[in-house]
Amino acid sequence: MMKREKHNSQGIKVINIHAAGIDVGTEKIFISVYGEPVRSFDTYTSSLQEAKQYLISQKVDTVAMESTGVYWIPIYEILEASGIKVCLVNGAHVKNLPGRKTDVKDCEWIRELHSYGLLRPSFIPDERIRVIRAYVRLRDDHIQMAASHIQHMQKALDMMNVKLHQVISQLTGVSGIRIIKAILNGERNSEKLVSLCESSILNKKRAEVIRSLEGNYKKEHLFALAQALDCWEFYQKKIVECDKEIGTMLEDMGKDKEPPQNIQAAKPIRHHKPEIDDLHVKLMTITDGKDVARLAGLTDLTVMQLISELGIDMSPWKTEKYFTSWLGLSPCSHSSGKSKKRCKIKNKNRAGQIFRESAQSVGNSKYLALGGFFRRIKSRAGNKVAIKATARKIAVLYYRVMKYGIEYVEEGLKKYEMKYKDMLIKSLQKKALSLGMLLVPSNV
Repeated sequence: MMKREKHNSQGIKVINIHAAGIDVGTEKIFISVYGEPVRSFDTYTSSLQEAKQYLISQKVDTVAMESTGVYWIPIYEILEASGIKVCLVNGAHVKNLPGRKTDVKDCEWIRELHSYGLLRPSFIPDERIRVIRAYVRLRDDHIQMAASHIQHMQKALDMMNVKLHQVISQLTGVSGIRIIKAILNGERNSEKLVSLCESSILNKKRAEVIRSLEGNYKKEHLFALAQALDCWEFYQKKIVECDKEIGTMLEDMGKDKEPPQNIQAAKPIRHHKPEIDDLHVKLMTITDGKDVARLAGLTDLTVMQLISELGIDMSPWKTEKYFTSWLGLSPCSHSSGKSKKRCKIKNKNRAGQIFRESAQSVGNSKYLALGGFFRRIKSRAGNKVAIKATARKIAVLYYRVMKYGIEYVEEGLKKYEMKYKDMLIKSLQKKALSLGMLLVPSNV
């Protein structure tokens, strides 16, 4: 039996002896420099400045470290400002050998891999995009926290057997908030409460809303309802404050650019619409007139979120296949010879999730070609696969718009829709023939 040949680090060429490795922790960071013993520094700002000076004194020009929570951000920003190239890597790519897990060994292993050029850097957008991303992510956090207080309002209403939230589609809409505030102000007459609803509800659900407002209004449940409403309104104010900062950043990014001419009207945003004046124009300006929101499933809100995660430059991804793979939307293959296994995509990120959510909205549409594609995949492989496949198509279109412009993409979409229409006609003709009928086009 042949023995497997052993390979060690001496057989790999060192391409940069001025590379360092850093293991980042909550209280200390450990730095390994070529030919020097490992040094540790506290994570206070003054200590991080000392670490920077140490790296400069050792003539280090590039550093690798794991993306550990949010602890990497302070040292990353300090080193970036000093001109040292920072390679932020996925922790799964630098796993140490079993049984040798210490902070000292970690930083030495990271430095060794980095000096051989074996580490692949994570995508980090430029500083202005990172600022927008911080505000957008904070805004999303506020939306999630507000959603939990909507559930608290629904729970308080259920405790009083008030079924308002089961009758109207949105408890925190104009009609729902009016009624809740009137209830908290002491109003119990269902006829008076229902009069606070919008005409669209009164025309269709007036009697049902009246019945839903008959309940057991107890003091403790009203107290819970009032607190939940106060918390929800608090987060709405915080969301508006985030919108103000995002709008300022978008305006700053586009101040040196001319707004594009002949801008089409923006799509309506149903939920969590940003309170940003001329958001559509601002997005069009910073993307040099590339109206990505015209793509199926995308609105100005999703485009704002995508820009905060991806930036406006697609050059970090050589092709659309690299892009969809980074998003975790490409087909997964794990095969060796005749063996084929299923593998889980581990590199899911926020941008990929945004495309997945857009794919779900496209799947509910009846008039889009991508909606037909979603339903075909769903019937054959299930909902989960259909979401991923449709999300990949939307991501490819997004990449093409940002790289080549909307005209290039519209040409491809027209061809796809014509192909989809021809396929539907052939399918209908085949069904008609199987039933002994003839499909005749209408002249209307």
